[in-house]
Parts: sequence; structure tokens; C-alpha cells
Amino acid sequence: MKPSVLNYYVPGSSVPKGYTMDYRCIWNILSCKKNKLMCLKKLIIFLCSVSSVGYAQKATLSDRSAPLSIFLRSASDVDVPVKWEMKKVTEVKENEMKVSSVNYNSTNWMPASVPGTVLNSLVNNKIYPDPYFGDNNRKERNLIPDLNDVGVEFYHYWFRTQFTIPKKFAGKRLWLKFHGINYRCEIWMNGQKLGDMAGMFNSQQFDVTRLANTQGKNTLAVKVKPVDVPGSSNNSKKSRPGAVGENFNGGDGEIGRNVSMLMSVGWDFTSPDGIRDRNTGIWKDVELFATGDVLLEHPFVITKLPLPDTSSCRASVKVEVYNAAGSLRSGVLSCNIKEEGINIEKKVVLKAGERKMVSLTPEEFSSLNISRPKLWWPLNKGKQELYTLDMKFTIAGRISSNSTSRFGVREISTDQQTPDQSRRFLVNGYPVFIRGSNWVPEAMLRNDEKRTYAELRYTRQAGINFLRLWGGGIAESDYFYRLCDEMGIMVWSEFWITGDTRFPVDTSLYFRNMASTVKRIRNHASSAYYVSANESTEIKGARELIYALDPTKGYQVQSECCGIHDGSPYKYENPMQYFENTASKRGSRVDGFNPEYGTPILPILSSLKDLMPQKDLWPINTAVWNYMDGGGFHQMTTKYREAVEQFGKASSIEDFARKAQFVGAMNYRALWEVWNYNKFGYGDRFAAGLLFWYHNSPLPQTSSRFYDWFLEPTAGLYYSQNALAPLHPQFDYIKNTVSVYNDYRQSFKGYQLVAMVYNIKSELISKLEQIIDIPSDGLVKDVLKISIPDNISQVHFIKLMLRDNHGKQVSDAFYWRSKDIYKGAWTMTGPAVSGFQDLHQIKQTQLLLKTTQKTDANKVIVTATVHNIGNSLSFFTQFRLVDGQGRSIRPAFYTDNFFSLLPYEQKVVKIEIPAYVLNHGVFKIVVDSFNAPAITVKMPG
Repeated sequence: MKPSVLNYYVPGSSVPKGYTMDYRCIWNILSCKKNKLMCLKKLIIFLCSVSSVGYAQKATLSDRSAPLSIFLRSASDVDVPVKWEMKKVTEVKENEMKVSSVNYNSTNWMPASVPGTVLNSLVNNKIYPDPYFGDNNRKERNLIPDLNDVGVEFYHYWFRTQFTIPKKFAGKRLWLKFHGINYRCEIWMNGQKLGDMAGMFNSQQFDVTRLANTQGKNTLAVKVKPVDVPGSSNNSKKSRPGAVGENFNGGDGEIGRNVSMLMSVGWDFTSPDGIRDRNTGIWKDVELFATGDVLLEHPFVITKLPLPDTSSCRASVKVEVYNAAGSLRSGVLSCNIKEEGINIEKKVVLKAGERKMVSLTPEEFSSLNISRPKLWWPLNKGKQELYTLDMKFTIAGRISSNSTSRFGVREISTDQQTPDQSRRFLVNGYPVFIRGSNWVPEAMLRNDEKRTYAELRYTRQAGINFLRLWGGGIAESDYFYRLCDEMGIMVWSEFWITGDTRFPVDTSLYFRNMASTVKRIRNHASSAYYVSANESTEIKGARELIYALDPTKGYQVQSECCGIHDGSPYKYENPMQYFENTASKRGSRVDGFNPEYGTPILPILSSLKDLMPQKDLWPINTAVWNYMDGGGFHQMTTKYREAVEQFGKASSIEDFARKAQFVGAMNYRALWEVWNYNKFGYGDRFAAGLLFWYHNSPLPQTSSRFYDWFLEPTAGLYYSQNALAPLHPQFDYIKNTVSVYNDYRQSFKGYQLVAMVYNIKSELISKLEQIIDIPSDGLVKDVLKISIPDNISQVHFIKLMLRDNHGKQVSDAFYWRSKDIYKGAWTMTGPAVSGFQDLHQIKQTQLLLKTTQKTDANKVIVTATVHNIGNSLSFFTQFRLVDGQGRSIRPAFYTDNFFSLLPYEQKVVKIEIPAYVLNHGVFKIVVDSFNAPAITVKMPG
């Protein structure tokens, strides 16, 4: 058996298809007579590839409910896929019993995507064009009917599949679990109704033991109905609760009457007029799993530290135990935390159909008093230590149910003990400066494990330590939280209410969905904070329900209260206004805790070409570009375009796209650096943190983010990575000063800060040096003041370097600046934004590229060394990966990109490429810069 550590494998979950705990395999290995040493090696490999529950399966969006489990997916590389079909309910004449029978003739049904939505399947079947291309989705074009116009029945569909029960499930109790549907459904199997479901964020499982045919085919048929109130994407302009200047999103607000993905009706950061079917469908996994009569569900570990002391902790374990049998069952609940050598047992007796919460406490079991625990910390504050909790329930010595989960020993708390009463977050009693972002979901729920991994890997690379799941989106996947646990990213969860939309009508349904979600996410180390609503208020009873289910975290009623002020700016603004703190007309926003503060960036050229027809790309078709910018909300064709033209009027889309990255890079870094400067009062004001608005592109758009919808990074990713480096020297465009930021929980003494100024000819004009001591988790303010000579070139450059007390460089930063005078807020003036037309005067240079490559089953890693061999700096040096047809390869993980190289300077960049995007094909590495021609190296696949 060949071991496999996949790119998307999360330790402690399950591993790739084909791995099962088969004792015959062990016996065969031990029985090997020819080469005992080789046999022993095989045994070690086998045992290392198996998790503590005896399984290892490839990571999945939804956690498996039992070791014996398969997902019924239409396309899958984790289990054998099954064929799903769909048909409009009004076109099916037979009744539910016949539709769900094994012998039903479905030859005129169309293929369906599960997990997926009705509209995704219709697009896949070429019934409608792809809404994501150009302005195909524009409501006025009438290419795709809108749910609110055509009525609920238009997108009311049957989904149907057939499957067999795996032999290893024999003799077990069988369950079908629906991890998520939208919005209401009837579930039928083998001619009988299993039950109903409602609400987008509710999971439910059904005992199918008596219905299942263990010797042949089984038929599952699900009748899925859209949201009760689809709402119109047309804004009613009626006043609704919310922040000042809001009420222009969410259409007429009626979508909020459902417990669903509110942004599906339209918002200014996504499709402005919504997703046509409101994402109707089986959007999460359908799972078949097997257990004994007693199930273990929702394990939850609560750890308590005697803060400020962290040398010990008290752990309590809770788990729901359910007896599905028609008679009494008694057995033993076992708990193992292998990292601490904890093994405890408790006898449990359950009546027929009884569900109870069983608690294991340190008062009852002294081993749950843990000495010197390994703590979980967010990014840059320490390691992300995780413990493995194995639980099982045995009846008469036989395992009925077992469960493996992971948890962290940590306490996340919040308070307002700050100079301005703003909210701050503390981990293990230690204040953490929040450099976070607002996560929004994929607009049509076209998500999978690969996409989730890529997005979160980019997120960690950027230096983000906190994500807010915005209230108009969704409750994210189990895999999302598992990765956040491992990457040190804290998560704020909101519960599907916004100030732009009405309140859910069925509060009982809302609370069932809330309870289901809290139980699913509460055990994750990354789960940090609960908030009922975005810019609105709670439904009475929410606080009590959340604290009853999870008393370990903070809660507030809405996103803009309790020490968190309202957000902005959202659009492209002059970066000089970040430094001046005038970028929002709502007043000062670089202070306290800001939940929404952001800026856009244009996608790079390869993505732009995939966004829309060539005829709309260049010359810029303002109507199409604006539609793909939330109706023009982020000012991509106005203010952003004006900023691009400060580098000279673009002659082509290629020229425009390259210069657009200069603009976005400047804004992304400047935004973060201003907040760095004011961290916890080290600068001019007190700031506790910000959440960038918004983090990820929900669909292809001209107003991109750190990376675009195609998973192609923009310069915004790498300039955020630079600004959010744990040790970072940074330049202030208003003061012309240099400060040094530290995000580590330790101080550094005797570090050297160097600042060098170069003119357009790459000549060194001035150099400043200073030895500094850097405080723990703080800032050295205005260490250097750079004097810019009057006779320097109109465009010039600043290079900052930070070296440790042994002279080794630990970080650097490169800035471009003009001599233009800043004339105040709301002008397109100043050394960070205007007067860069002379950049074209920079001399051409040449690059030299050397590469090496390492390949395994899951990825290719290229080490690329680029050397500027000319006597002029190489401005905005960019690596690209293309396949044999010249198409961009994405995702790919570059350690750096869009950087500048001084004359004769070189840089080593590592590029990790997932094997699935290469598919064993030949690829090319291309590197060029604004003033250096491209070099291409052909690489084997």
C-alpha cells in the first residue's frame, strides 16, 4: 500500500480513498516470508497512513459522521461517484412513491450536480449560458429567468439517484444524512417518505435501516423547493434598520424573511441583481453511513486556563449520545486524548429513543487536569497546537459508534478595556491586534475542497489572522474551519440577518438552523466569536440559545455595536487619505475596531481575458465592466481608471492591466500600514484592529481582491503579505517617515534599519541607517525621516531593509513615489497616486532566470532564481505560469511576486503547483517586468 500525504489532507481527519483498517492486510504483511525487513517497512508505512479511528480518507468539505461512510456525490475523488438526475416537479406526472421506486424510468431526466444547485445543473446542461461570463446574468438581458418573476415552481425540482449499500455496512444501522439543502425539501427512498427539511443551514439525518436494500439498488429522490420569499433584486428604497448610508443592497429586502443566503438576491460586491434561482438545491453533501444502535454526536471540549497562568488547564468533554433502538441500551463511553495519554471511561444507560448529553469533567476524572498544555495561538503569536479527541461507545465489547475530532487548548475572549472603549480580542489572556478580513462565499456555491484550500492558503500567506463570515453569506464548511484551526486564523460567525433585509418569519426555523450550526463549529480552535446580525439586531432568544450551546466565546447582537464602529471606505480612494485618515466621509475610520475597511484591485491580464468577450474588454465597455463591479460600486471605470492613467494613458488592455496592478498594490499595502502604525496606541491614535472589506471574489468581477475568482493572485496579495509581515519596515507618504512594526510576542534588540532613495536612473541619492530595539508586539514610531531632494527625478524609489543583530536581512519593502504635492482629500493628487507618467523614462534592463524542480504525486515545487543583470532597477517583476496552450495555471502558490529588483539584485521564489492543475502536462515559467522583456523556461510536467 502506497502512503499518500495530500495537499488537502488535514491530520486527524480521514485520508485518501482506498485506505481502510483491514486486519487481513496487516496479516499479509506480517506473513511475508521472503524479506522480513521490507515487510516491516511496509507495516510501518501502513500504520502511519491510518488515523486513530482506523481510517484515513481524503479531506472533505463535510466531516464524516462515522468511519463507515460514503458521500453520494455526482463527481467525486473521495468516494465512488453516483449518478444524479433532475427534472422540474411540474413536468413529472408520477407520484412520489413511483419517482422514488427502483424501477422508475428516468430516461428523460437530465444530469444533475450534487452537491450543487438547480441553476448550476441547468448551466452544465447548456439550458442557460454561464451567468459568470460578461453580463450574461444581467436581468435586463432576459437570458436566465429570475425566480421572483417566474414563480417558485419554475425552479422547483426533483433530484434522484440510485446507490448500493457497501458490503462492509452489513449488520449495521444505516443512516442518510443531508448536510445542507436550500430551501425546503421532501425526502423519499425506495417508495417511502423519510421526512422533510427546511432552512439552508440545518443538517438532518434519517434512519434508513428498515428501508434499505442491502442486496441491490436503492433509490433516493429529493423534491427541493426554492426559498419561500425570493424577493426582488430591485431596491424598494424603503427605509430599513441598518448603518448610515446603507439600505441600497439586498433588493427589496424580502429575501431576509427566509433563513438563507441573503446575498443571492443581489449586493454591491457580487452580482448586483442576484442569482436567478436563489441557489435552490442540495448544496452540501448527502452522506450514507453506518453505526450500531447508539450514536455519538457533537463532541465538545471546553478548556479553562487559570489566566494569566497558562501552565495548566481543566478540560471538560461533552457529547450527545443517542439510542436509535426500540429498547434500552447500556454501554461504555470511552474518551482518549492521545497527546496527553488520557484514557477514561463512563458507563451510560439509555432508554429507547433517548438522547442525552454526557459530560466528563475534571472533578470526576482527574486526568482531565492537564499540566503544561500545548496552547493554540493565532498566526504569528505561537504554534497552532491541536489535540486529538477519540471517542467511542461500546455495547458488550463491540463498538457501536466512534468519533474523532480535534480541539485546541485556548481561551478567546473580548473586552472594551481600551482608551476609547473599542473592542479588543484576547487569546490566552494576551491582546491580539486584529488584521482580519470579511469572507464572502462563492456566489453560486461552486465550491470544493481544492478551492477552499487554495483560498485559505492565500489568506494565511497574506498574513490575515481573523476572518468574519459576513451575515448575508453562509455558514462555512467543516473543512474551512479545520484549515483555519491549522493556519491560526480566528473566525467570527454571523447568523443570516442584515440591516438591508427583513427578519426571518419563522423564528423557530431560524433557531434550529442556528443550533445546528453552533453545534457543528463550536469545537474548533479557530471559532472565536458569535454575532447575530450584520448592521441590524438579534432575534430575541439568540443570545440565550448560543450561550446554552457554547458558553466559551463572546457574543454581540450585531456587527456595529459594543465597541465596534461602522465601516468604510469600500471603494477605490486616494491612498493619501488612508495616511490622513480622511478616506471615509463618515469621519475618522482608522481608530478603534473597524469591521469593514477596504479597497479593490483589478484582476491580472489572464483573468481579465476570461471575464468577458474580447470586444467588451478593450476598449473598455463601461456597461459590462460596471455590471461586473457590483453595478460600478467600486469605481473601477472612474476613479480607479483615473489612478491607472496617472502612469500614462494605456495603449492596450495589456498596458492597462499591468499599470492597474501598480495602483492596487499601492492601496493594499498603504491601507494595512496605516493600521499597523496605530496599533494599540503606538502611533497617532488607538486602533484595536480592522476587517478588510471584502476578502474574496464571490464570482468573476472587475473589482477583484487578494486573488480573483479564478484563484489567480493579484499584486494585492503580495503587497498585503509585505505589509503584514511579522517584522516590517514601512514608509509614511504624508510624513516621509519610516517605522518598524512587530507582530511577534517577543522583542528584538540591536536591529538595523536602512533606508535608501534612488532616482529614475537607479542612482543612489541618499542612505540612512539606525540601530533600534523593537518592542514586543509593538511599533517603533518614526525612526527615520527621509528628506527628498528638490532636484530628484519626478519618479523615484525608496528601499527599506531590516537586518537582525547579526547583519542578516529579515524583511524589506520597496516603494515608488512622485514629487506631486498632495492637495487634500477627494483630489487625485499626492506622491502615492499622481504624477507617475515619467515612469516610462526608466531604462530597460535584463533578467536572468534559473530554475530547479521537485515533483511528487501531489505537487510540483519550482525554485526560481531571478537575477537583474542590468544597471537599471527592474520594476514590478512578475512571474507567471502557463500551460502548453499559453493558458494561465491556477491556483499556484508563489512565495512572492510583483516585486522590484535593484541593479544586480536577485531573488529566490518558490512556486508550488498542485498536481491536479498540471495533469502531468508540460508547463512554462515566464518572468518579466515593466522594463524588462519576458524570459520563458519550459518545464516538464
